[in-house]
Amino acid sequence: MKFLTLIVLALGITFGASAQYKKAAVQATGLTCAMCSNATLKSLETLSFVDKIDTDLENTTFILYFKPGAAVDIDAIKNKVEDAGFSVGKLVITANFDQTEVKNDTHVPFAGSTLHFMHVKDQVLKGDQNLTVIDKDFVSTKQYKKYATETSMACYKTGMMGDCCHSGNKASNRVYHVTI
Repeated sequence: MKFLTLIVLALGITFGASAQYKKAAVQATGLTCAMCSNATLKSLETLSFVDKIDTDLENTTFILYFKPGAAVDIDAIKNKVEDAGFSVGKLVITANFDQTEVKNDTHVPFAGSTLHFMHVKDQVLKGDQNLTVIDKDFVSTKQYKKYATETSMACYKTGMMGDCCHSGNKASNRVYHVTI
């Protein structure tokens, strides 16, 4: 019985490690001084899934490195930037894929999230890939409107699973819209 438990545990660790978010580059907008950057940094440091943070003050960007195997909450990153009094100008997440097939305007379950790939070519993702989150409040209004013209799926406007998301997930689940 112990042997079987060890095998199941080992398989779970292997599968969990193959699909995960590794880091994120968050560009904050509205930062005007070192105190603004410090307030944003302090706010981001309270995220339980963040291991360490590097800063690029010239580009007002914070590089968040995630704890291995930790559940990453993309909305929580945005909320922490907003809690500090600023907004997200751009969020690029590095994710590790293991032969994941993606097609334009489709949903893919990934690391406890659902990703809706937009403005991409059909391909198989392997290894580390940078994904730009293109949801409302993660890009400029102009960019959001541009991407909105590229899909007829209602989930892009709501950010939630809907009838358009022909999958086994519930309609209340969050969908993150990304591009490569």
